[in-house]
Amino acid sequence: MAKMIHSMIRVKDADRSTKFYHDVFALTVKRRLDFSGFSLIYLGNEETSFELELTWNHEAVGYTIGNGYGHLAFAVDNLEVIYDKAQKSNYNPQAVKDFYNHDVLVARFFFIKDPDGYDIEVIEKSEVYR
Repeated sequence: MAKMIHSMIRVKDADRSTKFYHDVFALTVKRRLDFSGFSLIYLGNEETSFELELTWNHEAVGYTIGNGYGHLAFAVDNLEVIYDKAQKSNYNPQAVKDFYNHDVLVARFFFIKDPDGYDIEVIEKSEVYR
């Protein structure tokens, strides 16, 4: 059996990205590996062992996300608290949406972009999303 351990995204500014993920999702640096020319920064929290790897190529000017990228998703206990925190930090979250399958509420969520333009879905925990 395989265990998922992390997902990686490339970032232009390691400090700015680390701050964003800490401010909105309370992720902290679990470990950092600095090499000549690039750094790998692993973010996580006590909710899960899954980590977000930020790859910072020191000399890179930017990246093109492209049309194949989907999004990262975070499940949170209280959607409004995270939404308000993101708004107060000027991270410009999109409006909260209710997602229904016919008349059954499947999810409450909003999207937000990180400093590099990656889409992040923030979903309130439920029976479907834990």
